[in-house]
Amino acid sequence: MSSILKEKVQGRSAWKGTELAKDDSWIYYLSEETLAVLEKAVLHVQQKGLKAPDFKKEDFPISGLADEIAYFVDELENGRGFLLIRGLPMDRYTDEEAAIIYWGLGLHLGLPIIQSKKGDLLGHIKNVGKDFNDNTKVRGYQTNVHLDYHTDLADVVGLLCLRKAKSGGLSSIASAMAIYNEILEKHPEYLDILFRPFDHDLRGEEGAGRSPVVPSPIFSYYDGKLSCRYMRQYVESAQTKTGISLSKEEIEAFDFIDSLTHIENFHIDMMMEPGDMQFVNNYSVFHSRTHFEDYEEEHKKRHLLRLWLMMPNGRKIAPDFEFYIGGVPVK
Repeated sequence: MSSILKEKVQGRSAWKGTELAKDDSWIYYLSEETLAVLEKAVLHVQQKGLKAPDFKKEDFPISGLADEIAYFVDELENGRGFLLIRGLPMDRYTDEEAAIIYWGLGLHLGLPIIQSKKGDLLGHIKNVGKDFNDNTKVRGYQTNVHLDYHTDLADVVGLLCLRKAKSGGLSSIASAMAIYNEILEKHPEYLDILFRPFDHDLRGEEGAGRSPVVPSPIFSYYDGKLSCRYMRQYVESAQTKTGISLSKEEIEAFDFIDSLTHIENFHIDMMMEPGDMQFVNNYSVFHSRTHFEDYEEEHKKRHLLRLWLMMPNGRKIAPDFEFYIGGVPVK
C-alpha cells in the first residue's frame, strides 16, 4: 500500500501550461540525419519481408540514435513526462512505412504491451461510429466524442498522427503533479479520498472469469514517486455494475480535479499534424482530446496509431495500483 504524500512535488514534472506556451523545448524536431537513420532501418525491415508490429527491436537497427533514445526515455520518466517528436514527412512514406518507423522507435524506447483483450499491440485510433455511452464494450478511441482528461494503463502512451480530422481533435495535456500540488494547497482534505481505491469499469476488456471492475486509487505514493491514475468516466460507469454510488465528497474531489485541468494555466493544447509523434507518461500527465468532425471519405478520416509502452526506467508502483487488461497485468 502507498502512503499519502504531504509535500509538494518538486522539479520539472510539475509544469504549468502557461510556462510551456512560451517555450517549445518540449518539441523535438527530427533532423535529416535522424530521418536517414530511420529510413535505412525501414529498408532493413522491408528486405526481411516484415511489417509492423511483426518485427523485433533487432530488426530495426538505429544504433546511431542512441543519444536521442536515451534523452527521450529520461525525459519521459524524470523530466516533464511528455514530448512531441515532429518532422516525420508523411508525403515521403506510405502508412505502412510510417508504422514501421513508429513501431521500431517504440521498440527502442520500451516494451510494447497489449491494449485490449484482443491482444492489440499497435492500436488504430479511428472513429468507427460507436456510442461511448455503451459501457459494456466501447472505449473512447473508437468514437469522435470529447474525451475528458484521463490517463491510460501503461508507463507511457504514444500516438502517431497519420491523418488529422476535418476539424477538431485537438490534443491537450496537463501535469498531474502540478494538479496534485494545487489540491495539497487548496483542498488537502481531498487527499484521503483520492488515495482510496475506486472501482474502475473495464468496459468489456476483463479476462474470462474476471470481475468487470478493478479497484485502484487515483493517487499513489510509492518508492519515492507520486503516481496518478485518473479515468473518471470509467469510475462513474463502474457504478452501474457495482450498484455503489460515489459520495458527495468523492464527486467534489473529482470536480475539483476537472476544474483545474480546464484552467488555461494548467494545460497546454496542441494540434497533432500528420507525422507528429506524441509520448506521454501516464503516471504524471493527463491527456485529453476535443470532439472532432471527420471527412466522409474513408481514406481521409482521422487516423492515429497508438502504443502502450512499459519503460526500462519505469517507476515501481504499489501493489494496489496494478491494473489488468484481458486478465494480463499492465504494471
